[in-house]
Amino acid sequence: MKKTARISVISRTGLALGLAVSVLATASLMPGVHAQTIAPADPEAPAAGTIAIPENVTLFGKNDPNLRRATAVVNGDIVTGTDVDQRLALILAANENKVSAEEMNRLRQQVLRNLIDETLQIQEAKASEIEIPDEEIDQTYARVAQQNFNQNISAMDAYLARIGSSAASLKRQIRGELAWQRLLRRNVQPFINVSEEEVKEMLERLRAAKGTEEYRLGEIYLAATPEARQQVGENARRIVDQLRQGGSFVAYARQYSQASTAAVGGDLGWIRLGQLPAELATAARELQPNQLVGPIEVPGGFSILYLIDKRQVLTADPRDAVLALKQISISFPKGITETQATKQASDFAKAMRAAHGCGAVDAVAGQLGAQVVANDQVRARDLPGQLQEMVLNLSIGETSPPFGSIQDGVRVLMLCGRDDPKADQGPSFDELMSQLEDDRVNKRAQAYLRDLRRDAIIEYN
Repeated sequence: MKKTARISVISRTGLALGLAVSVLATASLMPGVHAQTIAPADPEAPAAGTIAIPENVTLFGKNDPNLRRATAVVNGDIVTGTDVDQRLALILAANENKVSAEEMNRLRQQVLRNLIDETLQIQEAKASEIEIPDEEIDQTYARVAQQNFNQNISAMDAYLARIGSSAASLKRQIRGELAWQRLLRRNVQPFINVSEEEVKEMLERLRAAKGTEEYRLGEIYLAATPEARQQVGENARRIVDQLRQGGSFVAYARQYSQASTAAVGGDLGWIRLGQLPAELATAARELQPNQLVGPIEVPGGFSILYLIDKRQVLTADPRDAVLALKQISISFPKGITETQATKQASDFAKAMRAAHGCGAVDAVAGQLGAQVVANDQVRARDLPGQLQEMVLNLSIGETSPPFGSIQDGVRVLMLCGRDDPKADQGPSFDELMSQLEDDRVNKRAQAYLRDLRRDAIIEYN
């Protein structure tokens, strides 16, 4: 897939835990920002030979579509059916087990491929005399349990067993990622160079772009040869259908995307549309946050895009303001009609407007039998989309229009204070250099893993 190079913002010391579940998508084994880019072809990689396939072929042998090979022996190390099942259980839990039989088969094959890659990475690290102590694995496992589930180790063990997975499966994945990252730091990172001139040029371009829009996008990319284009396109459409029905974009990106961003759930980081191929830029421009589009046919395959957020370069985003709010709410009596509820909501809103500020609202609410909840640490961007702009346009002491439902009652928000964000100064020289270095490490890592796959001896059972 031909794409303009994009800046990676993965921390040099950061390590994203590549779990295939949305609830673990933000897990990190070390502190740092985790976002990668779709890597273009490595210019230093050797040119691949041309494989000639005739247009009309005859298969000499039976191709049984119902035959599913669930286990493999990778250079002598066994990947069992249990290994596959336990990793698959994490994906099913993330999607509340709402996966069709056909989708299950595709997920199982992808999980097997992931486990094969993981095995190759562990083997290569061991061959380079890199060993990850069990104590470090246990510490990381405990941190994941606390940070992502707010649970202790025993509760985490019980949860994994309940969904059909296991602590051993998760710890093996932790071992694989720690070993691979340590191997890259030894064998790849020391040979990556970024010049000061490159960094200065990038900083100048960034400052020149001040005020232009940036998009934070997620992407699922599926490569397709001309012969397999129709089949891959159908698979992409099925993925889009699953996502529209509530599937986790992060989980699907981890399992299906063939871009380097798969490890971070498809997150491309903050980019400008000019950095995207024309087909993707046109589609992304029409998106609003939390919207999905695709599959989009691009050179080499298909892409599915998800807009996470958008902002203006080096410009303070009002949605980052920290608000002090009071929420005042009343409940409707049972059996109230819509007309009666509308009138009561109108009277309630009028009374709140007459409260004249946050200091008096509690007394007025008490007279109406309303409940008051105060919070002085509300980020505007954390409010529902339809409320963000409305609340940001309020003056101190003003209330929002009433909102709610007959079942939940009616409520208003009163703005009691606001701390506006400072203008974003962008990355520093050192931060940008680190980002560029990590981008190149990621590209070399892809080539490294391709070599391991090419030389591997794999037997399927």
